Amino acid sequence: MARTGYFHGDLRRALLDAGLDAAREGGPEAVSLRELARGTGVAPSAVYRHFESHERLVSALALRSLAMVADAMEDEIARVPTGDGSAEAQRAWADGAIAAVGLAYVRFAWAEPGLFRLAFRAHRDLDAAHHDGARGACGRTPYEQLERALDALAESGEITAEQRAGAEALAWSAVHGFATLTVEGPLRSLAEPVRDALSRRIVEMVRLGLSATPEVGAP
Repeated sequence: MARTGYFHGDLRRALLDAGLDAAREGGPEAVSLRELARGTGVAPSAVYRHFESHERLVSALALRSLAMVADAMEDEIARVPTGDGSAEAQRAWADGAIAAVGLAYVRFAWAEPGLFRLAFRAHRDLDAAHHDGARGACGRTPYEQLERALDALAESGEITAEQRAGAEALAWSAVHGFATLTVEGPLRSLAEPVRDALSRRIVEMVRLGLSATPEVGAP
């Protein structure tokens, strides 16, 4: 690992930057506290002043990766036309936003497989869904981006309050499963055009599924 150097008092940032570089190349397994210390030109003991354990270091890096996912979602949402403010335009924006969130998620996984794998290694004691460290420059976490899109669907009348309940878990599970299978599972050998076409179908399946009427008494 090349020495990155850092300004006095900014070792934490230098370590996180170097850790992201390592994870980008080899996933969370590539993050070595000792190697990061060597790459930034400090003793391992200096690293422990900022991160009390390897697990805490990986957790901080995971949160940074989640923040990057949130910003990727924001970029995709920004491409959705806002329309003229009419009820029809609001419904169209809500449909576009939920698709944008899902597509940004899988595209981030393909572009940054090492960081995608790292993103879900946050320390179990951290609420990564709403943790400040997982908020991107957009001010939201990936989970909050999904909440925003689902709320827009409900507010526009595209789904009912009953269908809105628990929708985060359904949408996230489906898209995360597809992304994982295409990054490190049996679907990783798909040709890019096929993969892209399937990603659009999976987000459309999620959208249609959210409109399904929940069974009475279903858990």
